[in-house]
Amino acid sequence: MNVLRLHLLGSPILRQPSSPVARVDADTRRLVEDLFATMRAARGVGLAANQVGVALRVAVVDIGEEDPPPLVLINPVIAERSPETEVSEEGCLSIPDIFGNVKRPVRIVVEALNEQGKPYRVEASGYKARAIQHEIDHLDGILFLDHLSAVKRSLLLAKWKKARKGEKGYLKEVTPEPAGEL
Repeated sequence: MNVLRLHLLGSPILRQPSSPVARVDADTRRLVEDLFATMRAARGVGLAANQVGVALRVAVVDIGEEDPPPLVLINPVIAERSPETEVSEEGCLSIPDIFGNVKRPVRIVVEALNEQGKPYRVEASGYKARAIQHEIDHLDGILFLDHLSAVKRSLLLAKWKKARKGEKGYLKEVTPEPAGEL
């Protein structure tokens, strides 16, 4: 498992729709392992492949709940969305320290392949549903900022530019937190 560099807002790959995975193989499984390692090192709850520079429809989600357990989403499709929605704060590992309130369906059903290439279908609600939708948006080249009003988006982009003043490039090294003592 490798901890990979994150692509930050401004990197063109974040706006590129990802290509479907033709065949789940050892390279795909290695990518899944690397996504989990990078997500956990960055203290995130989800990560899409394009956030680490790979334009394939692969994402992982782990909000720390076991029902459903951590999810591997290869070629995911949202098959159902509840009519009920809720607004809640979202952030993104590719846009550190920027947050906005996003309206999303409360419950979804997603169909995807797992790391063995086997199709599965799972229902998720609440925070897990939100995380899955956020990651699938990434695979479509959509950022949470795109769900905000033009005014709110402009304010957050100005804050982002100010925070990045003097920084070059769109890659961020992820350094795992050292393990604490028991």
